[in-house]
Amino acid sequence: MARRYRQPMDLGDDYLHLSISTEGRAVWATIDNPPINLITRELLIDLLRFSERVAADPHSTVVVLESANPDFFLAHFDVTLLQREAGEPPPRPTELTAFDEMIERFRTMPKATICKIAGRVGGGGSEVAMGCDMRFAALDRAVMNQMEVPIGIIPGGGGTQRLPRLIGHHRAAALILGGLDLDAATGEAWGYFTRALPADDLDAYVDGLARRIARFDPAAVRGAKKALLRSQEDPTDALIDETHIFNTLQMSSAAQELMQRFLEFGGQTRDGELRMEDLAAEIAEN
Repeated sequence: MARRYRQPMDLGDDYLHLSISTEGRAVWATIDNPPINLITRELLIDLLRFSERVAADPHSTVVVLESANPDFFLAHFDVTLLQREAGEPPPRPTELTAFDEMIERFRTMPKATICKIAGRVGGGGSEVAMGCDMRFAALDRAVMNQMEVPIGIIPGGGGTQRLPRLIGHHRAAALILGGLDLDAATGEAWGYFTRALPADDLDAYVDGLARRIARFDPAAVRGAKKALLRSQEDPTDALIDETHIFNTLQMSSAAQELMQRFLEFGGQTRDGELRMEDLAAEIAEN
Protein backbone atom coordinates (compact mmCIF):
# COMPACT_ATOMS: atom_id res chain seq x y z
CA MET A 1 0.00 0.00 0.00
CA ALA A 2 1.32 3.45 -0.90
CA ARG A 3 2.63 5.56 1.91
CA ARG A 4 0.62 8.43 3.38
CA TYR A 5 2.38 11.58 4.41
CA ARG A 6 1.77 14.06 7.20
CA GLN A 7 -0.56 16.91 6.38
CA PRO A 8 0.68 20.08 4.70
CA MET A 9 0.70 23.05 7.06
CA ASP A 10 -2.13 24.85 5.26
CA LEU A 11 -4.55 22.14 6.46
CA GLY A 12 -3.55 22.85 10.06
CA ASP A 13 -2.27 20.70 12.89
CA ASP A 14 -4.30 22.19 15.76
CA TYR A 15 -6.97 19.48 15.96
CA LEU A 16 -7.89 17.61 19.14
CA HIS A 17 -9.82 14.75 17.54
CA LEU A 18 -8.71 14.66 13.90
CA SER A 19 -5.49 13.46 12.33
CA ILE A 20 -4.78 14.53 8.76
CA SER A 21 -2.61 12.76 6.21
CA THR A 22 -2.10 13.25 2.48
CA GLU A 23 -0.84 11.43 -0.55
CA GLY A 24 -0.66 13.36 -3.79
CA ARG A 25 -3.94 15.21 -4.21
CA ALA A 26 -5.83 13.01 -1.72
CA VAL A 27 -6.47 13.96 1.91
CA TRP A 28 -7.53 11.61 4.72
CA ALA A 29 -9.12 12.97 7.91
CA THR A 30 -9.30 10.34 10.66
CA ILE A 31 -11.82 11.00 13.44
CA ASP A 32 -10.74 9.91 16.92
CA ASN A 33 -12.97 10.98 19.82
CA PRO A 34 -13.33 7.95 22.13
CA PRO A 35 -15.35 6.08 23.07
CA ILE A 36 -18.02 6.57 20.34
CA ASN A 37 -16.88 9.55 18.22
CA LEU A 38 -19.62 11.68 19.73
CA ILE A 39 -19.92 15.12 18.12
CA THR A 40 -18.76 17.11 21.11
CA ARG A 41 -18.03 20.84 21.00
CA GLU A 42 -14.33 20.10 20.51
CA LEU A 43 -14.89 17.65 17.65
CA LEU A 44 -17.32 20.05 16.00
CA ILE A 45 -14.69 22.79 16.10
CA ASP A 46 -12.19 20.38 14.53
CA LEU A 47 -14.61 19.50 11.75
CA LEU A 48 -15.47 23.15 11.11
CA ARG A 49 -11.80 24.12 10.88
CA PHE A 50 -10.89 21.19 8.68
CA SER A 51 -13.82 21.71 6.30
CA GLU A 52 -12.91 25.38 5.83
CA ARG A 53 -9.24 24.65 5.24
CA VAL A 54 -9.65 21.71 2.90
CA ALA A 55 -12.36 23.48 0.89
CA ALA A 56 -9.95 26.37 0.30
CA ASP A 57 -6.92 24.14 -0.39
CA PRO A 58 -5.95 24.62 -4.07
CA HIS A 59 -3.99 21.38 -4.29
CA SER A 60 -6.27 18.54 -3.17
CA THR A 61 -9.04 16.99 -5.26
CA VAL A 62 -10.18 14.15 -2.94
CA VAL A 63 -11.15 14.13 0.76
CA VAL A 64 -11.75 10.91 2.72
CA LEU A 65 -13.40 10.98 6.14
CA GLU A 66 -12.69 7.86 8.20
CA SER A 67 -12.56 6.74 11.83
CA ALA A 68 -9.89 5.39 14.14
CA ASN A 69 -12.68 3.44 15.92
CA PRO A 70 -13.86 0.31 14.05
CA ASP A 71 -17.20 0.36 15.89
CA PHE A 72 -18.17 4.00 15.30
CA PHE A 73 -17.68 6.26 12.29
CA LEU A 74 -19.32 9.39 13.70
CA ALA A 75 -22.08 9.46 16.29
CA HIS A 76 -24.78 12.02 16.94
CA PHE A 77 -24.49 15.46 18.50
CA ASP A 78 -23.70 15.51 22.22
CA VAL A 79 -27.17 15.53 23.80
CA THR A 80 -25.87 17.31 26.91
CA LEU A 81 -25.26 20.36 24.70
CA LEU A 82 -28.96 20.38 23.79
CA GLN A 83 -30.24 20.15 27.36
CA ARG A 84 -31.51 23.40 28.91
CA GLU A 85 -34.55 24.84 30.63
CA ALA A 86 -37.67 24.38 28.53
CA GLY A 87 -39.09 27.65 27.26
CA GLU A 88 -40.19 29.67 24.29
CA PRO A 89 -38.52 28.66 21.03
CA PRO A 90 -36.40 31.27 19.27
CA PRO A 91 -37.73 32.90 16.09
CA ARG A 92 -37.24 31.23 12.73
CA PRO A 93 -33.58 31.68 11.75
CA THR A 94 -32.69 33.63 8.65
CA GLU A 95 -29.44 31.85 7.81
CA LEU A 96 -27.83 28.45 8.05
CA THR A 97 -26.24 27.20 11.25
CA ALA A 98 -22.49 26.66 11.41
CA PHE A 99 -23.19 22.89 11.32
CA ASP A 100 -25.31 23.22 8.17
CA GLU A 101 -22.67 25.42 6.58
CA MET A 102 -20.00 22.81 7.31
CA ILE A 103 -22.03 20.03 5.70
CA GLU A 104 -22.72 22.28 2.72
CA ARG A 105 -18.96 22.81 2.37
CA PHE A 106 -18.41 19.06 2.12
CA ARG A 107 -21.29 18.85 -0.38
CA THR A 108 -20.16 21.73 -2.60
CA MET A 109 -16.36 21.91 -2.29
CA PRO A 110 -14.62 21.42 -5.66
CA LYS A 111 -13.32 17.96 -4.86
CA ALA A 112 -14.64 14.46 -4.30
CA THR A 113 -15.76 13.86 -0.70
CA ILE A 114 -15.88 10.25 0.50
CA CYS A 115 -16.90 8.63 3.81
CA LYS A 116 -15.40 5.28 4.84
CA ILE A 117 -17.92 3.86 7.34
CA ALA A 118 -16.73 0.74 9.15
CA GLY A 119 -19.10 0.94 12.14
CA ARG A 120 -22.13 2.84 13.33
CA VAL A 121 -23.08 6.29 12.04
CA GLY A 122 -25.99 8.19 13.48
CA GLY A 123 -27.73 11.50 13.98
CA GLY A 124 -25.41 14.36 13.11
CA GLY A 125 -22.78 11.90 11.96
CA SER A 126 -25.21 10.58 9.36
CA GLU A 127 -25.97 14.14 8.30
CA VAL A 128 -22.28 14.82 7.73
CA ALA A 129 -22.01 11.60 5.72
CA MET A 130 -25.06 12.47 3.60
CA GLY A 131 -23.46 15.78 2.70
CA CYS A 132 -20.54 13.96 1.10
CA ASP A 133 -20.48 12.62 -2.44
CA MET A 134 -19.99 8.95 -1.52
CA ARG A 135 -20.48 6.66 1.48
CA PHE A 136 -18.83 3.22 1.54
CA ALA A 137 -19.79 0.75 4.27
CA ALA A 138 -18.48 -2.44 5.88
CA LEU A 139 -20.91 -5.34 5.49
CA ASP A 140 -22.22 -6.83 8.74
CA ARG A 141 -20.70 -3.91 10.70
CA ALA A 142 -21.89 -0.55 9.41
CA VAL A 143 -25.28 0.67 10.70
CA MET A 144 -27.04 4.01 10.31
CA ASN A 145 -29.62 5.36 12.75
CA GLN A 146 -31.41 8.72 12.96
CA MET A 147 -32.26 8.69 16.65
CA GLU A 148 -33.74 12.17 17.09
CA VAL A 149 -37.52 11.58 17.06
CA PRO A 150 -37.34 9.07 19.96
CA ILE A 151 -35.71 11.78 22.11
CA GLY A 152 -38.29 14.43 21.21
CA ILE A 153 -36.58 16.39 18.43
CA ILE A 154 -35.99 15.90 14.69
CA PRO A 155 -32.88 15.36 12.59
CA GLY A 156 -31.07 18.63 11.95
CA GLY A 157 -28.13 19.23 9.66
CA GLY A 158 -30.22 18.33 6.61
CA GLY A 159 -31.31 14.91 7.84
CA THR A 160 -34.96 15.43 6.87
CA GLN A 161 -33.94 16.86 3.50
CA ARG A 162 -31.16 14.63 2.22
CA LEU A 163 -32.32 11.21 3.43
CA PRO A 164 -35.57 11.25 1.36
CA ARG A 165 -33.57 12.29 -1.72
CA LEU A 166 -31.23 9.35 -1.23
CA ILE A 167 -33.69 6.57 -0.41
CA GLY A 168 -37.19 7.94 -1.07
CA HIS A 169 -39.79 9.54 1.18
CA HIS A 170 -41.39 6.31 2.37
CA ARG A 171 -38.14 4.69 3.47
CA ALA A 172 -36.86 7.89 5.06
CA ALA A 173 -40.13 8.20 6.96
CA ALA A 174 -39.79 4.67 8.33
CA LEU A 175 -36.21 5.29 9.51
CA ILE A 176 -36.72 8.80 10.92
CA LEU A 177 -40.15 8.32 12.50
CA GLY A 178 -39.33 4.81 13.73
CA GLY A 179 -35.78 5.48 14.91
CA LEU A 180 -34.81 2.24 13.14
CA ASP A 181 -31.37 0.87 12.31
CA LEU A 182 -30.33 0.62 8.66
CA ASP A 183 -27.81 -2.15 8.05
CA ALA A 184 -25.12 -1.91 5.38
CA ALA A 185 -26.64 -4.39 2.90
CA THR A 186 -30.09 -2.79 3.04
CA GLY A 187 -28.53 0.66 2.99
CA GLU A 188 -26.71 -0.20 -0.22
CA ALA A 189 -29.89 -1.57 -1.80
CA TRP A 190 -31.86 1.54 -0.80
CA GLY A 191 -29.20 4.01 -1.92
CA TYR A 192 -27.92 5.37 1.38
CA PHE A 193 -24.58 3.62 1.02
CA THR A 194 -22.82 3.92 -2.31
CA ARG A 195 -21.52 0.40 -1.86
CA ALA A 196 -21.19 -2.13 0.96
CA LEU A 197 -18.08 -4.30 1.01
CA PRO A 198 -16.63 -6.98 3.29
CA ALA A 199 -14.99 -5.24 6.24
CA ASP A 200 -11.55 -6.57 5.30
CA ASP A 201 -11.86 -5.01 1.83
CA LEU A 202 -13.15 -1.57 2.84
CA ASP A 203 -9.83 0.21 3.37
CA ALA A 204 -8.24 -1.07 0.19
CA TYR A 205 -11.25 -0.24 -1.96
CA VAL A 206 -11.91 3.27 -0.66
CA ASP A 207 -8.25 4.26 -0.46
CA GLY A 208 -7.72 2.86 -3.94
CA LEU A 209 -10.63 4.90 -5.29
CA ALA A 210 -9.31 8.04 -3.60
CA ARG A 211 -5.86 7.53 -5.14
CA ARG A 212 -7.44 6.82 -8.54
CA ILE A 213 -9.44 10.07 -8.55
CA ALA A 214 -6.44 11.99 -7.22
CA ARG A 215 -4.43 10.93 -10.29
CA PHE A 216 -6.93 12.43 -12.72
CA ASP A 217 -6.67 15.94 -14.14
CA PRO A 218 -7.67 18.35 -11.33
CA ALA A 219 -9.66 20.57 -13.69
CA ALA A 220 -11.69 17.58 -14.88
CA VAL A 221 -12.44 16.40 -11.34
CA ARG A 222 -13.47 19.89 -10.21
CA GLY A 223 -15.48 20.46 -13.38
CA ALA A 224 -17.34 17.16 -13.00
CA LYS A 225 -18.15 17.95 -9.36
CA LYS A 226 -19.47 21.39 -10.36
CA ALA A 227 -21.63 19.88 -13.09
CA LEU A 228 -22.97 17.18 -10.74
CA LEU A 229 -24.04 19.84 -8.25
CA ARG A 230 -26.24 21.46 -10.92
CA SER A 231 -28.54 18.46 -10.61
CA GLN A 232 -29.37 19.38 -7.00
CA GLU A 233 -31.68 22.12 -5.81
CA ASP A 234 -30.46 24.87 -3.49
CA PRO A 235 -31.49 23.48 -0.08
CA THR A 236 -31.07 26.68 1.96
CA ASP A 237 -34.74 27.48 2.67
CA ALA A 238 -35.58 23.88 3.55
CA LEU A 239 -32.58 23.64 5.86
CA ILE A 240 -33.61 26.82 7.67
CA ASP A 241 -37.14 25.47 8.11
CA GLU A 242 -35.69 22.23 9.49
CA THR A 243 -33.59 24.21 11.98
CA HIS A 244 -36.66 26.17 13.11
CA ILE A 245 -38.63 22.98 13.79
CA PHE A 246 -35.60 21.52 15.58
CA ASN A 247 -35.21 24.63 17.78
CA THR A 248 -38.93 24.69 18.60
CA LEU A 249 -38.94 21.06 19.70
CA GLN A 250 -35.65 21.34 21.54
CA MET A 251 -37.11 23.98 23.86
CA SER A 252 -40.14 21.87 24.78
CA SER A 253 -40.41 20.23 28.18
CA ALA A 254 -41.16 16.88 26.52
CA ALA A 255 -37.91 16.92 24.53
CA GLN A 256 -35.85 17.92 27.55
CA GLU A 257 -37.37 15.06 29.57
CA LEU A 258 -36.77 12.55 26.76
CA MET A 259 -33.16 13.65 26.28
CA GLN A 260 -32.50 13.20 29.97
CA ARG A 261 -34.12 9.75 29.83
CA PHE A 262 -31.94 8.91 26.82
CA LEU A 263 -28.82 9.63 28.85
CA GLU A 264 -30.10 7.73 31.89
CA PHE A 265 -30.90 4.66 29.77
CA GLY A 266 -27.37 4.47 28.36
CA GLY A 267 -27.27 7.00 25.55
CA GLN A 268 -23.77 8.23 24.74
CA THR A 269 -22.23 5.11 26.25
CA ARG A 270 -20.64 2.48 24.04
CA ASP A 271 -23.09 -0.28 25.01
CA GLY A 272 -26.12 1.97 24.66
CA GLU A 273 -25.11 3.35 21.28
CA LEU A 274 -24.48 -0.12 19.85
CA ARG A 275 -28.14 -0.98 20.52
CA MET A 276 -29.70 2.34 19.49
CA GLU A 277 -32.85 0.91 17.91
CA ASP A 278 -33.78 -1.01 21.09
CA LEU A 279 -32.71 1.87 23.32
CA ALA A 280 -35.05 4.25 21.48
CA ALA A 281 -37.96 1.87 22.01
CA GLU A 282 -37.20 1.56 25.73
CA ILE A 283 -37.20 5.35 26.09
CA ALA A 284 -40.70 5.49 24.61
CA GLU A 285 -42.02 2.57 26.68
CA ASN A 286 -40.91 4.15 29.95
